[in-house]
Amino acid sequence: MSVYGASATRDRQAWLFGLTGPQFVLVLAAGFPTWMAIAMQKWLPLLVLLPAWGVVGLLVCLPIRGHSAFQWIGVVFRHMAGIAFGWSRFQSKAAAGDLDLGNADDPDDDGEAGEADLPGILAGIQIHDGPPMSGQTARPAIIQNHAARTWAATARVIHPGIGMSDEVDRFRMGAGLTEMMEAATAGNQIDLVVVQVRTIPDDGTERAEWVRTNARPDEPPVSASVNAQLEAMTAGAAVRHEAFVTVVVREDVINKDAKRAGRGVIGRARILYSVLAEVEARLTGSIGCSRVNWLDTSELAMAIRTGFEPGDLPALADAEIHHRDDPSIAAGVPVAAAGPTNATTAMRSYRHGEWESVSSTILLPRKGARMGALARVLVPSQPGERRALTVFYRPVSQQAADRSTGTAQMSAVMAGTLREKVGRVERAKDRQSVGKLHERDEKLERGRSLVKVASAVSITAPAGWNVQDFGRRLDASIRISGFTPLPLDGAHDAAFAVATIPLGAGLPKKR
Repeated sequence: MSVYGASATRDRQAWLFGLTGPQFVLVLAAGFPTWMAIAMQKWLPLLVLLPAWGVVGLLVCLPIRGHSAFQWIGVVFRHMAGIAFGWSRFQSKAAAGDLDLGNADDPDDDGEAGEADLPGILAGIQIHDGPPMSGQTARPAIIQNHAARTWAATARVIHPGIGMSDEVDRFRMGAGLTEMMEAATAGNQIDLVVVQVRTIPDDGTERAEWVRTNARPDEPPVSASVNAQLEAMTAGAAVRHEAFVTVVVREDVINKDAKRAGRGVIGRARILYSVLAEVEARLTGSIGCSRVNWLDTSELAMAIRTGFEPGDLPALADAEIHHRDDPSIAAGVPVAAAGPTNATTAMRSYRHGEWESVSSTILLPRKGARMGALARVLVPSQPGERRALTVFYRPVSQQAADRSTGTAQMSAVMAGTLREKVGRVERAKDRQSVGKLHERDEKLERGRSLVKVASAVSITAPAGWNVQDFGRRLDASIRISGFTPLPLDGAHDAAFAVATIPLGAGLPKKR
């Protein structure tokens, strides 16, 4: 199998001894009083300033679970401020008895009553009914993020997987993904492509309905007994996989074209649809997806609801099955009631409704990883838990890629010069980092594109269980897969939203 990501480089390059630019400047600034004491020959104050400089250097440079002590102090301060001001708690309008679903048939209804009621970073999201797509009767839901000033649409995709694929098929799928990213870079309209996979507990509702419909009355008793025993043995551990692809475009990129296409939501939807058609062609082409279904408002609301409340899936599936035979039976969930009834953010977990989640980001190893290496992360360790993995692909424009590559090369050269001046031996890791930068520069010159990749994974379990133990199991699964986990303590609410809810809410551009 081929190794993918072996030529990946860090987003920011270290300058000296593994320090970034801000860390290097802070350490130098903290040592200024010490230098002054030496220059003025104040030896007694020097005995106090020198240990203080060392302590500040440790607080700035020593990583603790991926962050320095100064960063952790900021996280704790913001978390305590959120608790004091009530920002860490959420209660939906439905739980408060203030739910108005709106009336689509009433021309005087402004439609705002049916808006999504979501917590945290999803609070600024509004979901619109888009116009019908060309040649289809479906009306994909248009996701507007007021905070990030973006527009998005989500599709449920069906892919056969790569477990039984040979080397040629895997190379073709990887090349198809590369071609899609290069097309996104050339078009300069797509801001983010989000691929999300969720494993959810399967209680057998749909299978039971299928068996009830297709069972034969003349089935032999032995066959019926064997099937019943097999179902009883596997029902508790059965899981389902669902995959979503979300395409995000920026408002400042499409607003001029949207004005010429009809203004408002309609104009932006038309511009977005042209991008979706291109992405769908790539997905069903060399990438190998057998079906791409752009979700409408009701389907997207169900995806959001089952993301926050996995236990609601059996009831929603049962209502949908009976709705086909009896239209009077209500199916689905309104957008206004898609979110959790209540949510609470803790330092090391996030509770939403009757469930609790722990999330982490995944760091790509320096030597790359094999395609499909993260499959182990999606395997539940115990019946009843739910795991979700989201990968973010952010295409970088050619100008920005050239600028960042040049800056990274200058930083690498400066770091090499400083190491030579202080007498530090150049390690193989340093030479490899410089070589990857030269390789990236060569690929950009040949017309390839630069893509920023980020990944987040979340594990969800009933609130009565020990969710911290499940978080440790998740980290163990990530390490077994060859990656490095970075738990997002202090930000589990935002991490859960980007890892589990298919609304295109990505990781922040600036760290």
